Amino acid sequence: MKIYGIDYLQYGDVVKIARNPKLVHISEEAMLQIERSYGNVRKIIADQKTVYGINTGFGPLCDTKISESELEQLQHNLIISHSVGVGNPIDKKLSKMMMIAKIHALAKGFSGASPQVIERLQMMVEKDIIPAIPEQGSVGASGDLAPLAHMVLPLLGLGKVWRGSKIEESKEALQRHHLLPLKLGPKEGLALINGTQFMLAHGIAGLDKMKYLLDLADLAAALSLEAFQGSMTPFKKELHEIRPFEGSQTVAYRMTNFIQGSEIHESHQGCDRVQDPYSFRCVPQVHGASRNAWSHLKKAIEIELNSVTDNPIIISHEEAISGGNFHGQLIALPLDYATFAAAELGNISDRRSFLLLEGKYGLPKLLVASSGLNSGFMIPQYTSAALVTENKTLCFPASADSVPTSLGQEDHVSMGSISARKFNQVLNNLENILAIELMLAAQGLEFRRPLRTSQILEEAHSLIRSKVSKLEDDRQIGEDILAIAALIRDRKFNVDI
Repeated sequence: MKIYGIDYLQYGDVVKIARNPKLVHISEEAMLQIERSYGNVRKIIADQKTVYGINTGFGPLCDTKISESELEQLQHNLIISHSVGVGNPIDKKLSKMMMIAKIHALAKGFSGASPQVIERLQMMVEKDIIPAIPEQGSVGASGDLAPLAHMVLPLLGLGKVWRGSKIEESKEALQRHHLLPLKLGPKEGLALINGTQFMLAHGIAGLDKMKYLLDLADLAAALSLEAFQGSMTPFKKELHEIRPFEGSQTVAYRMTNFIQGSEIHESHQGCDRVQDPYSFRCVPQVHGASRNAWSHLKKAIEIELNSVTDNPIIISHEEAISGGNFHGQLIALPLDYATFAAAELGNISDRRSFLLLEGKYGLPKLLVASSGLNSGFMIPQYTSAALVTENKTLCFPASADSVPTSLGQEDHVSMGSISARKFNQVLNNLENILAIELMLAAQGLEFRRPLRTSQILEEAHSLIRSKVSKLEDDRQIGEDILAIAALIRDRKFNVDI
């Protein structure tokens, strides 16, 4: 059992909590933190101090003092005026992760949110009352204002929520669960919409998916190497000990173990081939670099997950710090870096697919015995090439751009929300690119029979064959790609070694 606000959460914890919200709760100790912070805000108001976001306007209106009688309306207006997101709703899972991350940040006791608000958010997660949040509208500084405002609307009985796979008005969901809308107190609206939880949730989901795809890319490369009868020499540990990047050492070890005990590998020892093309020979260096990028993002995401990212930060009733912890640049840059890394996994995978089609080293051209009458696997590589190029266009770093907002008060923004969305788009494309390589590699192994590869690679081959038969004559191969991609999404391949 994890405790909001106190325990250090890893990205995998958020994935697990989203599946089972009862894995986490707000302890008595955490509640004391929350109540202390909430009390500090009340004391600031009682002492008639002027503090940004508590009794002033927002953004360029920060110098406008708001009377005590208008503070509740100020917070209400903040939420409804900032709910300007557009586009399709993000996946329900991402909305739930946003809520989990926001509860964890608020429960650290520096944001001034009341116990009632935080408990309502937790109750919504547990009862599966999950806001429908548009995908576009955040510039990633002052936090993810628009998407977080949409996340908050259901607390007020406004906006929309998910009901199964459908979307309904939030007031209907609240009525069904016998819940009344809340009224936000001073600072609460600002605490709820300042923060990086939109890009953070996308980063967590992407980290989780990329970890599996990194491992799967190694498996696909090993399967292709076997079909190609490639050399194992580039994976010797001695080579990587003298250039000791952690990622490349990990991949070299995995490639060696994937092919251990292979009859196919043993069959071509001593052949006259000197070197394989880079997409085989440099798998440790390329896949390894992507692993290093993943590790960099993981560190940044987990620091962010366990941070307070709203503004101002309430230290005590005497000190409220107005700063920039909401600025997304600290995770926007690693998100862009990881996007490049994911795209490169697809780039090198497509090159391996191309090599399997050339008709060299005992493989027939286009991986069918009767090419000419049959196009074989010519066109799936077109799809792979298209996806690779689409990923390249998604690699423009959103964090390299900034458009001033808020009449110039917020004159540098991170665009990290766009980085985060593009990261996940690239990963979705990568699933299909790897599906194509796996399909071609499985076909290539058919031409090495009766020799068999290693046990783990034979298991992968059998899994593919459980959905996709060997290609003898042309058929609708697009259905085969979709079938293998579904296996990938469901994480059916054993990628551990």
